[in-house]
Amino acid sequence: MKILVCISHVPDTTSKINFTDGDSKFDANGVQFVINPYDEYVLTRAMWFKEKQGASVSVINVGNAATEPTLRKALAIGADDAIRVNAEATDGYFVAKQIAEVVKNGNYDVVLAGRESIDYNGGMVPGMLAAILDFNFINACIGLEIDGTNATVDREIDGGKESLSTNLPLVIGGQKGVVEEKDLRIPNMRGIMMARKKPLAVVEPISFEATTVSKSFEKPAAKGAVKLVDADNVGELVDLLHNEAKVI
Repeated sequence: MKILVCISHVPDTTSKINFTDGDSKFDANGVQFVINPYDEYVLTRAMWFKEKQGASVSVINVGNAATEPTLRKALAIGADDAIRVNAEATDGYFVAKQIAEVVKNGNYDVVLAGRESIDYNGGMVPGMLAAILDFNFINACIGLEIDGTNATVDREIDGGKESLSTNLPLVIGGQKGVVEEKDLRIPNMRGIMMARKKPLAVVEPISFEATTVSKSFEKPAAKGAVKLVDADNVGELVDLLHNEAKVI
């Protein structure tokens, strides 16, 4: 079984975020980047399939050379090889098209991705990828078992979970639950040293123009000062919640 894990290169949530060019571009200066947390969950699950079922595990990212340390971390966790599509990730459809081309050429059976990346939170790539490839697709995955060409999947739904069965080839959009947080793997020294020798292929993108352009970004407004209302003054509280906070 050949597994491809999509790895997003995202800012650490503790990083201070700024924008340039009239708030139309993200400023990466001084920002610490990490593996997208949702991708870490599915990468860890892929390691289980590698160790228990002998699957081969490749990781892929669409990005420039700055994303290679993140791919090397995935290799240190245990992936066999890495692929970097040498292009800026301009939008979800562009990324899906590039990854789909690699999947077609690599004859992968399963593509694992986080349900969304924590930078833009688009949640588009896994579904678009499945549609382009005509693969089966299950999102919000919190449990995955594969036996031959059959897969049993649990996914989160409103108020509970749903269990499904499907066949390979398959695209999964995963999240916490597909493995637990305590099971996430931290690269050890041996893994880091081995990652330096593992292949990281750089492939050129297929010709395809992005269909969207970011016009501007806006940070959330700063939180206002706390207003204290006397416990006996219910009318003032209701007025503030209705007219100022606009929550009722």
